[in-house]
Amino acid sequence: MSKVQEFLKKKDVIFSARRYGIDAMGAMARGLFASLLIGTIISTLGKQLNIQFLIDAGGFASSVAGPAMAVSIGYALNAPQLVLFSLIAVGAAANTLGGAGGPLAVYLIAIAACECGKIVSKETKVDILVTPAVTILIGAGLSQLFAPAIGAAASSLGNVIMWATELQPFFMGILVSMLVGIALTLPISSAAICAALGLTGLAGGAAVAGCCAQMMGFAVMSYKENKVGGLVSQGLGTSMLQMPNIIHNPKVWIAPILASAITGPMATCLFHLEMNGPAVSSGMGTCGLVGQIGVYTGWVADVAAGTKAGITPMDWIGMILICFVLPSIISYVICELERKAGWIKEGDLKLQ
Repeated sequence: MSKVQEFLKKKDVIFSARRYGIDAMGAMARGLFASLLIGTIISTLGKQLNIQFLIDAGGFASSVAGPAMAVSIGYALNAPQLVLFSLIAVGAAANTLGGAGGPLAVYLIAIAACECGKIVSKETKVDILVTPAVTILIGAGLSQLFAPAIGAAASSLGNVIMWATELQPFFMGILVSMLVGIALTLPISSAAICAALGLTGLAGGAAVAGCCAQMMGFAVMSYKENKVGGLVSQGLGTSMLQMPNIIHNPKVWIAPILASAITGPMATCLFHLEMNGPAVSSGMGTCGLVGQIGVYTGWVADVAAGTKAGITPMDWIGMILICFVLPSIISYVICELERKAGWIKEGDLKLQ
């Protein structure tokens, strides 16, 4: 047994919650941002400016989300070059077969494939064949076996959201806002779930509110630790960057979740905020302002179709309050109360 442990240590295969739950997940979030999220931002900007080059560039970036996440995970796990490059294929397989749960499938499968690849790396005279073959075959095999099930589990969350949309607006606002917001921060694709469900209208508005609560909430809450860089990367990027900190101290998630529970019903009942733009925008929140652009394009489409008389000042006030002002204030106040109670300590929200 000791020989096995020595061998694994030599191969830098260390089974620890920090390495897998914090280092790997944090890296995966950055890989997701550098592909799907930034790609969606660029393509949305291109559509608004009618620039085909931006639309194409954004599409190319979004299409490699799986490989980008897998390579990011491999980098965090100190994968040798052949293992790291082989994870490109693993990420593509897991993300494609995982559907709405693609990011979660990539996260789990890339870790397994990476560690197996590290174990055989440089152990044979034909390393250039053995290492990539083992990494890819294990990754592809696990993707075939488990990624569809992971995707189905993620889609079941979508079914809960769809069920919530059938309730009256107040309760729907709470449930949809909380669930989609939580999905945004978890390593699953809230944007893909919203797109698959065609989540628009009031339900889409509640989803936008929940995503904004997570992103703006964490951005403002963690300003002490992360300053302007953290404010931008979370407020306009993704709250998934906080996932390692949530694993370390789940109490840091309380404030954004409560904020989404408050702003969700306000969006549906008070401001009647609807997402009548692309359904994928419902799950983007303030990421590159894609959610807000989606709401605005929905207004424009409704006016053109004659179903909306015009864009009113109350429309703008509602969107600004729900997407930016209220989640920031609510999350900050709750976070400060948690800090005073000792639930959140200095450094608990520091980005890795």
